[in-house]
Amino acid sequence: MKELIDKLEKEKNLSKEEFISLLKINKEEDIRYLNKKAKNVRDNIYGKKIFIRGLIEISNYCKNDCYYCGIRRSNNKAQRYRLTKNQILDCCKEGYNIGFRTFVMQGGEDAYFTDDVMVDIISEIKKNYPDCAITLSLGERSTESYRKLKKAGADRYLLRHETFNNKHYNKLHPKELDPENRKRCLRDLKKLGFQTGTGIMVGSPYQSTENIADDLIFIKELDPEMIGIGPFISHKDTPFNDFENGTMESTLILISILRLLCPYALIPATTALGTINPKGREKGILAGANVIMPNLSPKEDRKKYMLYNNKLSDGEESVEGLNKLKKSMLNIGYEIVVDKGDYIKIKNNY
Repeated sequence: MKELIDKLEKEKNLSKEEFISLLKINKEEDIRYLNKKAKNVRDNIYGKKIFIRGLIEISNYCKNDCYYCGIRRSNNKAQRYRLTKNQILDCCKEGYNIGFRTFVMQGGEDAYFTDDVMVDIISEIKKNYPDCAITLSLGERSTESYRKLKKAGADRYLLRHETFNNKHYNKLHPKELDPENRKRCLRDLKKLGFQTGTGIMVGSPYQSTENIADDLIFIKELDPEMIGIGPFISHKDTPFNDFENGTMESTLILISILRLLCPYALIPATTALGTINPKGREKGILAGANVIMPNLSPKEDRKKYMLYNNKLSDGEESVEGLNKLKKSMLNIGYEIVVDKGDYIKIKNNY
């Protein structure tokens, strides 16, 4: 197994069969070796810096009906909300004053947030905070829509592909959602110059090791600037409420593999990882992640953006817990920095 890990570090790629073998890693000694390799690669490129993103969950209305998601259209138990422009600007103001230099606007696919509405919000944020990056995570849109958002000042876009395998995709989503359109969106985003992020749920229903190997091959081909992965966590009001959750251990292994596969990527230790284990965030950093996304959303709305059961939105996951978060990072040898935290484009000697 160590030979495979060394090969991945050196060549930054493996065959599908080799990925499948590596994904079956189970000896503690081998896992520690993988984590250490990934951590060293991240440290060689980004040092001991951990970048923070201010997460603003702008709406939990969604036109889609994905089988795993708590804010799916059919969930009539969800408490719906939608932030106004002024609420979003207030979140940015609070975040900027305490050191955030990236704002992430995330939401369901809400028809209210048209191109004109989003262009107005993005332009205002850029005018007020020209030294900040704007990341969007608003789902599938047209090529022209993405072009308008980029022109308005959006810098990055997160859109998990969820799974490369179309048959698996169709088991997770209703038939009106097309996996090929999702891939089209990602390729459009790259062509338009967005720092582009993709990713998967680890341990999602019906997922096989072969599926994950295909995901790794796709991610390498796409060459995203950001890769977001987290364990699948079920939601009580979805068709997948009885499915077993993904594990922290599998997620950490994948973070390390992705760090060796795409050494320069910005990889978050996600909220889902912190939800599934109290030390998940720290373990994610030690496995090779280098981004954390505390929640800047209004307190009264955070609990409503419930994508999965028991989703964290307070404590160290919130803006109010930033000092605790800084201490927890210092305790494992890392430092949260005031920085946009851009993808490194000029590659160093690594």
